[in-house]
Amino acid sequence: MLAAIFLIVMYGCEFDDQTEATDGFHQYGYDGEDFVSLDLKEMRWISPVPQGFSTVQKWNNNGALLEKDKHYFSTECIEWLQKYVQYGKSSLKKTVSPQVSLLQKSSSSPVKCHATGFYPSGVTISWMRNGQDHDEDVDLGQLLPNEDGTFQRSSTIRVTPEEWKNNEFSCVVEHQGEAKTSFLRLPLTVLGLDSPKINPKEQLFINKEVYRKIN
Repeated sequence: MLAAIFLIVMYGCEFDDQTEATDGFHQYGYDGEDFVSLDLKEMRWISPVPQGFSTVQKWNNNGALLEKDKHYFSTECIEWLQKYVQYGKSSLKKTVSPQVSLLQKSSSSPVKCHATGFYPSGVTISWMRNGQDHDEDVDLGQLLPNEDGTFQRSSTIRVTPEEWKNNEFSCVVEHQGEAKTSFLRLPLTVLGLDSPKINPKEQLFINKEVYRKIN
C-alpha cells in the first residue's frame, strides 16, 4: 500500500513603501512539519530537523542557486509585488455608475426598479410617493454579480394602476454618493404593456424571465 507524502512550499516578499526596506521568505514543509527554509539575511538554507541537514548542505554549496534566490527576493519579487499593489489600488478606486430601468411583465404585475452594471457593490434602492419616502409593499432583491465583475440589484413595488394614475411614484438609486431617479406618472395601461407586440429593444431578461422597460 502506497503512503501519501505531502511537500508544502511557501515563498513571498515584503516591501515597506516608507522605508523601502525589503524582506522575504522561502520555506519547505514535509508531512506537516518544517523542513528547510532560506535565511535571507545570511543567504543560507537552514533546517530545524536532522532529516534536512543533508539538503541544506547541498543547497548551500550551490553558489549559483543562492545568487539566483538573492536576486529574486531582493529585486524580481519586489517589482511584481509593487505592480500587484498598484493593480489593487486601481481596482479599489474603480467606480462604475448603475444603469437604472423600471420594468414590468404586464400592467397588472408589480413594477421592478432594476439597477445593473455598477461597481463597487454598495447600492441603495428606495421608492418615493409624491416626493415622500415610501416603503409599503416593497421587496428588495438580493445583490447579484454580473459576468463582467459588476453587480445588479432590484427592488419591486406592488401598486395598483389607480394608485399610479393618481400619484407620482419614483425609484431612487444611490451609488457612491450619486443618485439616479426614475419617474412613472402615467397609468400603466396607457403605455400599452399588454400588447403582444414588444419591441426587442424594450425587453430585458432577468433570471430567464422577460420584462418590458417602462422607463
